[in-house]
Amino acid sequence: MAMEFIELALRLSAVALVAGGVDAIAGGGGLLSIPALLWAGLTPLETLATNKAQAVFGSGMATFQFVRKGLVDLRAIALTLLCAFVGSALGAVLVQRIDSALLERLIPILLIAFALYFWLSPRVSDLDSHRRIGDVAFALSIGFGVGFYDGFFGPGTGTFLAMGYIALLGHNLRRATAHSKALNFTSNLAALLLFLQGGHILWPLALAMAVGQMIGAWIGSHLVLRHGAALVRPVLVVACLLISGKLLWGT
Repeated sequence: MAMEFIELALRLSAVALVAGGVDAIAGGGGLLSIPALLWAGLTPLETLATNKAQAVFGSGMATFQFVRKGLVDLRAIALTLLCAFVGSALGAVLVQRIDSALLERLIPILLIAFALYFWLSPRVSDLDSHRRIGDVAFALSIGFGVGFYDGFFGPGTGTFLAMGYIALLGHNLRRATAHSKALNFTSNLAALLLFLQGGHILWPLALAMAVGQMIGAWIGSHLVLRHGAALVRPVLVVACLLISGKLLWGT
């Protein structure tokens, strides 16, 4: 039994390494880590809680790298960070009050939707970069709304945030990715604090994955200007469809 657990932990850590790199480059790492945790036999709620516990290490590492390089001014985005924190906390509260059977039906539907999104969506760099709304409106809409989504479910949060920064505030790809990681870390932390109270986190697996997350995020944050997103898109789509099929029809 001990050897089986060690083998499982090593496999999940390897998945987390890839997910951490994907998240730092383009977002969507949860589309790898969530299916992996479900395949490992965790319940939907345990999966979401454990995923947040390991993801906070990856988003924290990426945020540290971007802040250290001067790409993010935390004081300038304080309101957006606050909105993301509050929204994520509310999402985490709601997801713990939903019947587990409903969550089991909801997750594959969301995963299929994201598979279609990643397959059909335009490249982030193709979006125009003209500022369309002010910082306060951005904080109340994107900050709070995507934060709520991250606390409730999560996969693709970084991508949504980066697209919001590019399409609505006119940020370039590097700045958008850096700012999205800061918000993602904040929303991950808020959700984690709420999940801690519920006792749904499997810490041995979460900590094993955290090691992979930090390594992957460190690598990904150094490759953020390259075109990694185009390479991982097919992997994300396949992972979503496979786990959705398993949940919907069983094995």
